[in-house]
Amino acid sequence: MIALIFLFFFLNILLLVSRFTHPRCFWRIYENKDTDEDLLTDCIFFLNTEQRPVEKDYLNNILNIKTTTKNFQFLLALAFSMDEVNRNPDLLPNSSFVFDCINHGCDDGPKMYSCLNFYELVHDFPPNYVCYEQTMCLVVLTGPNLAKSVIIGNMLNLLKNHQVLQITYGPFHPILSNREQFPSLYQMAAKDTSLAMAMISLMHYFNWNWIGLAISDNDQGTQFLTQLRGEMEKITVCFAFVSVIPVEMHLFLTQAEVYYNQIVTSSTNVVIIYGDPESSLAVAFRRWQSLGLQRIWVTTSQWDGTATKHDFPLDSFNGKITFAHHHAEVSHFKTFVQTLNPLKYTDEFLARLEWMNLNCNVSASICKTLKNCLSNASLQWLKAQTFDMAFSDESYDIYNAVYAVAHAFHEMLLQHVHNQPMDNGKGNSAHCMKLHSFLRKTRFTNPVGDRVIMNQRGNHQEEYGIFQIWNFPYGLGLKVKIGEFNSYFPYGHQMHIYEDMIEHATGSRQMPPSVCSADCGPGFRKFRQEGMAACCFDCSPCPQNEVSNETNVDNCVKCQEDQYANREQNQCIQKAVVFLNYKDTLGMVLTLMALFFSAFTAVVLGIFVKHHDTPIVKANNQNLSYILLISLIFCFLCPLLFIGHPNSATCVLQHITFGIVFTLAVSTVLAKTVTVMLAFKVTTPGTRMRYFLVSGVPNYIIAVCTLIQIILCTIWLQFSPPFIDKDVHSEHGQIIIVCNKGSVTAFYCVLGYHGSLAFASFIVAFLARNLPDTFNEAKFLTFSMLLFCSVWITFLPVYHSTKGKIMVVVEVLSILASSAGLLGCIFIPKCYIILLRPERNSLQKLREKTSS
Repeated sequence: MIALIFLFFFLNILLLVSRFTHPRCFWRIYENKDTDEDLLTDCIFFLNTEQRPVEKDYLNNILNIKTTTKNFQFLLALAFSMDEVNRNPDLLPNSSFVFDCINHGCDDGPKMYSCLNFYELVHDFPPNYVCYEQTMCLVVLTGPNLAKSVIIGNMLNLLKNHQVLQITYGPFHPILSNREQFPSLYQMAAKDTSLAMAMISLMHYFNWNWIGLAISDNDQGTQFLTQLRGEMEKITVCFAFVSVIPVEMHLFLTQAEVYYNQIVTSSTNVVIIYGDPESSLAVAFRRWQSLGLQRIWVTTSQWDGTATKHDFPLDSFNGKITFAHHHAEVSHFKTFVQTLNPLKYTDEFLARLEWMNLNCNVSASICKTLKNCLSNASLQWLKAQTFDMAFSDESYDIYNAVYAVAHAFHEMLLQHVHNQPMDNGKGNSAHCMKLHSFLRKTRFTNPVGDRVIMNQRGNHQEEYGIFQIWNFPYGLGLKVKIGEFNSYFPYGHQMHIYEDMIEHATGSRQMPPSVCSADCGPGFRKFRQEGMAACCFDCSPCPQNEVSNETNVDNCVKCQEDQYANREQNQCIQKAVVFLNYKDTLGMVLTLMALFFSAFTAVVLGIFVKHHDTPIVKANNQNLSYILLISLIFCFLCPLLFIGHPNSATCVLQHITFGIVFTLAVSTVLAKTVTVMLAFKVTTPGTRMRYFLVSGVPNYIIAVCTLIQIILCTIWLQFSPPFIDKDVHSEHGQIIIVCNKGSVTAFYCVLGYHGSLAFASFIVAFLARNLPDTFNEAKFLTFSMLLFCSVWITFLPVYHSTKGKIMVVVEVLSILASSAGLLGCIFIPKCYIILLRPERNSLQKLREKTSS
């Protein structure tokens, strides 16, 4: 007979019972006892592999072993795993796995050393239950506490004991991967290389950017902090505080109040807990919960059972979110526990579970069977215990550990390694070294379909199940699987949250916020002050004509030129296209004014034509009067080019027509003024001015002045002509279609030329104002030029102080006003005499006035 022995070390772990209400959630009932009790003495279990079922009589020693409810799940996981192996006809045929427990446990170094010595020497003295010769190779199963695994590993290494292999369950620890320090140690757990990424992905999903962290002051905690910081930088998550809890209990107790105040004074609602659940960190966590701190605690599955005596109210969102390595469901475990009965099994090892109160009587004689076991013992035991029937990470590690050893030993059997001579235990070391070699190469698919490769443990991609746990009054609790994280999915698609499960459990899909600063809504941008964390900021409104339609934007987006920001500054709106339209009130009034004055000027022209033979019409050169009236008609019609939707033709004609027509009008006024001067100079004896008057010099003034203006306009059109332009800045929310003058210099040259002609006309007319006033229009010309110059001098500052289409209105009004001034000052008095005082428009009246 060949045997293997498993040493199984337990820690004080809280275990739970469940009634499944959904594939992803189940209720939990807590045991009514203080969960802050001290750690209990560990128990050592060992496992035998026998060639055939044997009867045992040493069980009375085992029945006195006591354990705590917190170890039930691990023990049952071990029993379940061995039972599956034993029932598998294709694995270790004609052999069985059994386990045992040493009476007093091993909870410290000296006791552990005596335990190992006992098993080293036991092969020299056949135990009282062994009916046949056997060979022993110890496989120590330790965990989940790191310290105990390190102690055992160091002892095995110091003792150079090659008859013992060590397998650990529980969290993966990098320190245990040191092959020089732990040459015969295997870790069943996967590395948590993606745990930091998974937790930060959860923060990002729920928009939590202000979190706290509590870790143990050791290498594992420091490494996790480094990984966490690296992931936080990618999506801007910040620490509200970082509490590094000393491993030494006395150091923690001196600073316990400080760590508590860190959380109390912090505004965060989410705190990450990472470390050993049996360390000073666990004591701190229990203390925080017992003092009524309500936070969302994010941690690993090892902290699943760390409960508090203080329950949260039913409407509280606070609870615990745990990350557990994803593995297939071990579906038969619940049935195994509920139907557990020693009488059902040919191998009596299950009767050693005295802690299940199976009440079996075992004879003291050698190789006796079990008797008088209760048929419903497991159900009676379940009523009194509380533990989680779902496989935890640690239980799954135990499950795989048993199968790994079974597969390794099975390969040894197939290669007949067990037939090698082993004399009085001298071959035990070689036997274990062979098992070590086979175990290192073992790879298999376990019964639930997961692939297990012993030499690649910790190197595969990680999947996590995400659970949320709520504690309710009356000892009730709810554990819900709310999502999954798959590290092998593309970045950004690794997290999947079951919002329906959150809503089913809490009545809402929303989780409590945990942010440093309130969100900057649409229309605002984040403004960071120096020295503040990246997640902390103030909100400032977007600058003018900039918008933001999302929350927490760093910069607002400037609207395009044809758009403008609405009042809330969260949307760009298309600007309305406007221009001086005929349909607008202002455009309509200006149009009617232009048509009225042009029509009125035409009437005046008609009056002058009708009365062309009267003295008042003939005086001052009636041809010049006709030219002036015709030019004024075009001056009044010129504003119509400024009204309506601009186009390329109207933009060119606006200022060119304005320049030429007004030059014609002003130069005509200058010619009339010069004519008056020449007319009175001719009557002076000895003068030679008659030649200039008779030769028609005043008419050349019009032609020359107009030609100069035409040349200026031609140069303007040649180098920088007017064009259609959009004024998007003058009026909020409007795009004004205007005619850009092209060359501003050319425009002011044209305008300046008008001014110089008007000023010259004003000077000449002013000099002729005191000449005899019979039909003398010098005074009228003086007033007309004074009004004309006043209008255009006023035009310049007003024009530059306005924007948009008002500039066009000012220009149109200036054209109408100056034209009306010329018409009114020069021709209205004459029309008054022609129409209303015809007696004054006769030669007789002229002679009477001259003789007087």
